[in-house]
Amino acid sequence: MPAPGTLYVVATPIGNMDDITLRALKILQAVDRIAAEDTRRTGRLLTHHGIQTRLVSYHEHNERQRTGELLAGLARGESIALVSDAGTPAISDPGYVLVHEAVQAGILVSPVPGPSAVISALSAAGLPTDAFLFLGFPPRKSGRRQRELTSLAAESRTLIWYESPRRIARFVEEVHGVLGERYAVIGREITKRYEEFLRGPLSELMQELRRRGDIKGEITLLVSGCDGADAKSTSAIHDAIGRGLQDGRKGHSVLAREIAAAYGLSRREAYEMILARREESDRPVDDEEQNP
Repeated sequence: MPAPGTLYVVATPIGNMDDITLRALKILQAVDRIAAEDTRRTGRLLTHHGIQTRLVSYHEHNERQRTGELLAGLARGESIALVSDAGTPAISDPGYVLVHEAVQAGILVSPVPGPSAVISALSAAGLPTDAFLFLGFPPRKSGRRQRELTSLAAESRTLIWYESPRRIARFVEEVHGVLGERYAVIGREITKRYEEFLRGPLSELMQELRRRGDIKGEITLLVSGCDGADAKSTSAIHDAIGRGLQDGRKGHSVLAREIAAAYGLSRREAYEMILARREESDRPVDDEEQNP
């Protein structure tokens, strides 16, 4: 039986409803309430497994208000399970606020481990697994994405992102433009009926995504870490952009054309890198952080 006054952080399937642990099913059956990111989606999972525990919504739009209510219930001795739409709560999903506040209040927080898209993708990707860096979803604004990618140019660990199917083609192009040619893997619809892994150099994945056009499903992108040659090439590109901007005699379009030709980038990739570098140099404070 669940211990009273305990918050259970319960991992749920990322696709296949049978990918859930026996312990998770027992906890979901026995707790007083389940706080779910999407009560309809979780309701289908519970129905599939014959569980009738009461559901309450807990998502990014009500988590501040609902956190107080759930903490009060925990303080009264209720046992509560926290679940997200899929996978492990608080990992690029709602849950951090409740877990943080529960810990601060001295409430027992217990993980019930299970599915995680990032770990599932990494286990089947064929990339190094001894060390990796999970970066969640890329920043929505181009300048911030470029700065994040630039900061990762010398990172030797396997890089992992989640990304929307609507934005994955553009993001793969940006990764290629900043980090250079790397071996990469796209995991799509992992554990679901149309599960698929695309593997190859970033340039080949770019071509395949362009060929397909409309991409559907949940996406995880994994990119190999850099070796010495990768770091040297990326550094050379940014040095060339810096020199061109400092010289000031060439317009951005001309500079982009020269950078693209010299380093094997598309003109658009080079142009966006130039704009990001110029934006970073000109901004006295980071107004993107002030106005997200």
